Amino acid sequence: MDAQMKRYIVPGSAGMYKGYKILAVVTARGGSKGLPGKNIKELNGMPLIGWTLEQTGHSRYLDEVFVSTDSEEIAGVSERLGYRVPSLRPARLAQDGTSSMDVLEYTISFLEKEGKRFDYVMLLEPTSPLRKKEDIDNIIALAAEHPEKDGVISVGEVHGEHPSIVKKISPEGLVAPYIEDGPSVYQRQQCDRAYFPYGVGYLIRIPRLMEAHTIYTDRMLPYYIERWQNYEIDDIYDFVCIESIMKMERERL
Repeated sequence: MDAQMKRYIVPGSAGMYKGYKILAVVTARGGSKGLPGKNIKELNGMPLIGWTLEQTGHSRYLDEVFVSTDSEEIAGVSERLGYRVPSLRPARLAQDGTSSMDVLEYTISFLEKEGKRFDYVMLLEPTSPLRKKEDIDNIIALAAEHPEKDGVISVGEVHGEHPSIVKKISPEGLVAPYIEDGPSVYQRQQCDRAYFPYGVGYLIRIPRLMEAHTIYTDRMLPYYIERWQNYEIDDIYDFVCIESIMKMERERL
């Protein structure tokens, strides 16, 4: 095992769905300015990262799960939850400007050196814990049904903050439309449908990821999530909202 990686085998996973091997990567950096320590902050009786780790256990299709972290604390929490963490993420992959794509590509390259190859990689963000038990496998199944596409991204419909309504402050200090050449819209009901890629799951073919260096290619299918799943934890206000939602939707998580 490379000293830079964290490896988790999915408990009880059958894997290899329709001939495809699926790798999941859980990214959990220690540094967080919006909500310090958020990945291990207790959320309804479990550290935040624990919800995502638990959700991988519901999957029948994931073959392997890796957690990448630069934090000793996150590593310790993961080990207490039953996941072995042999070492920390390289410092170059723990910077403010480090993208999830950098982490995914590093993980894939490492596995190839071990002689392990996968067809798809799924990015799972601990800050999006509002996953239904079937979401991970539904995303994988959707991709398998459309092998001509690059993959699947979870999306939720935007409600109050539609881009046609969003404003910006001009250089003169005045309120102005964010989209300057867009239609004049004042009510949400006047807007067409817009979607935000919430972090329930991002799944992409590995060759396409390595070629494009992004998950946002022009051949990605949408996986529609429900209204109550349209939240990600960036600060304490998000945390409190998700905490309340989880109590309401506990049976579906």
